[in-house]
Amino acid sequence: MAWAPNNTKFAVCTIDRVVILYDEQGEKKDRFTTKPADPKYGKKTYVVKSMAFSPDSTKIAVAQTDNIIYVYKIGEEGDKKVICNKFIQTSAVTCLVWTSEHAIIFGLAEGKVRQANTKTSKSSTIYGTDSYVVSLTTNVSGKGILSGHADGTVVRYFVDDEGSGESQGKLLTHACPPYALAWGTNSIIVAGCDKKIVAYGKEGHVLQTFDYSRDRSEKEFTVAACSPSGQSIVVGSYDRLRVFNWSPRKGVWDEASPKEIPNLYTITALSWKKDGSRLSVGTLCGGVELFDCCLRRSIYKNKFEMTYVGLSQVIVKNLSTGTRVVLKSQYGYEIDEVKVMGKDRYLVAHTSDTLLLGDLVFNKLSEVAWQGSGGNEKFFFENETVCMIFNAGELALVEYGSNEILGSVRTEFMNPHLISVRLNERRQRGVEDNKKLAYLIDIKTIAIVDLVGGYNLGTISHDSKIDWLELNETGRKLLFRDKKLRVRDFLPKLLGWP
Repeated sequence: MAWAPNNTKFAVCTIDRVVILYDEQGEKKDRFTTKPADPKYGKKTYVVKSMAFSPDSTKIAVAQTDNIIYVYKIGEEGDKKVICNKFIQTSAVTCLVWTSEHAIIFGLAEGKVRQANTKTSKSSTIYGTDSYVVSLTTNVSGKGILSGHADGTVVRYFVDDEGSGESQGKLLTHACPPYALAWGTNSIIVAGCDKKIVAYGKEGHVLQTFDYSRDRSEKEFTVAACSPSGQSIVVGSYDRLRVFNWSPRKGVWDEASPKEIPNLYTITALSWKKDGSRLSVGTLCGGVELFDCCLRRSIYKNKFEMTYVGLSQVIVKNLSTGTRVVLKSQYGYEIDEVKVMGKDRYLVAHTSDTLLLGDLVFNKLSEVAWQGSGGNEKFFFENETVCMIFNAGELALVEYGSNEILGSVRTEFMNPHLISVRLNERRQRGVEDNKKLAYLIDIKTIAIVDLVGGYNLGTISHDSKIDWLELNETGRKLLFRDKKLRVRDFLPKLLGWP
């Protein structure tokens, strides 16, 4: 099973090698039959072992035991499914993940982990082992890979370690083949046929062990899935789902009440919707169950539905348009109440150490370091590209879509008419990044700041109180008005600008 990254498609492959496509509500929309590597051997000579959607949700990769991966372009409902890539291998393909635009990483029965490039239609070996690859998973960002092997070995590989400094290569050796393998934000969960679930640290040391070997109703663990936030992991066995939630305060996994479903039989596949709102469970008998994953749900201003799918992830749905935005703390911090402000266009939420902002129209989200101030900040949304935040005599600017504070200055003047910000509003020859701020130091003095370089361009002193100011689109000219209703056009030569 596989969920599309855009959350609108869900694919299931049955034992008869047919891929069925559903919408996000579980309504059947389309189907297509997979193909053998060589037609002369017949249509029943292989099994589909794994599937994954491309990052843009337009293609799906299918791993088969007849030594091949097919990539299908699925298009829209009713469109013909076209094979756009095929990668022939030397042994059965046992599992795969699609990590970036052109890169599919997969494991083979002969023990190799390889990468297929859909742009060049070529594949290459990343690393080789002598043991069958039983499982493959990624970290939350999709830039780190874990492979589990039949001899119990778990190997880690990074496309990009994102500055973590974590090691690559053999990470740990589990007591049994790690068929159930999941990589959370803070640790790795491994389980298999010994009826034990073990949490390992970032360098392979044991953090926790959950031992069910004396529980006669428990069977072997077959599959595991991590939530998109990395805060929850579900492990499947026979008639049962075990749920584990990471506790940031205690630094350990807490086991929630297991979900027991009589006659469900062995769970063979798990797939979590990319926004975290649903978990799909596939069974040995061909059943697919959809579970709603929600801590709480609320209606905001009778206009928005807030679905808290995890401590650090909230889905905000506009009830009138149906559009959705996933607000997520990239550091895994717990999100407090989410507010919709600025004519119902902008999102604001706090965590213990960060501030989350979002533009619902352009789906631009930001998370910046922010020390708690008791919610006394004042937000101004007059500028479509930047949020102005006043707190304790300081003005901070956050550009939507950026995870760093653009700039901050001291000022007591909170009126947005006394502040002007211009961010790349008109392209200029030879200027790549043009971001300027004009604000009042005092009631008669204007300061102009280059936000890219973080330095003062100059100040203007006036003989009367200033009650309005604005930079032009290029940030090269400034217009301001004083209390006597006199308008002044400030020319750049006064500051020595070219």
